[in-house]
Amino acid sequence: MTHTQSFANPLPQPLAHEATRIARAWQALESVPDPEIPVVSIRDLGILREVVLADDGETLEAVITPTYSGCPAMSQIEEDVGHALEQAGLAPWRVRTVLAPAWTTDWITAAGHARLREYGIAPPHAAADGDHMHPLRFMPRASERVAVACPRCGSTHTEELARFASTACKALYRCLDCREPFDYFKPY
Repeated sequence: MTHTQSFANPLPQPLAHEATRIARAWQALESVPDPEIPVVSIRDLGILREVVLADDGETLEAVITPTYSGCPAMSQIEEDVGHALEQAGLAPWRVRTVLAPAWTTDWITAAGHARLREYGIAPPHAAADGDHMHPLRFMPRASERVAVACPRCGSTHTEELARFASTACKALYRCLDCREPFDYFKPY
């Protein structure tokens, strides 16, 4: 005699539906690019923090954190998030911007680091070592400078040309071996 056992859905039906909607939202938002660096998604940059169901039990809420409080791309990011959720048929939705905790380059994923490098931007070094945060300095002390590898040839024989580059979050560097200029995404 064969005994078969059927396993019930581990989540009650309403909770399973909510989990499916949230998973679909994450999938829809996975490909939303950063407006300033379109080869990297807002998820890979750590701007997209979470997707949750709002207190009303129906509205999806995409939570985003700007890379800095004056980031001019935030309105475009909000619009792009909304468009992606609409295209996926996930209404009702809203976008909530959260400023604390402040965004850090440590939230950039490994895939984000790889895409930055492939695009010609040197990814940031770690902003924290465990629980120790490195202070943000506009002009780092010589002892605090780290070797920035050229994203084109990999050489660490590089020099900083300007503390601010195409955007405030990047510095302009030049490789002394291949002679190519490149942006370095500053850690903070």
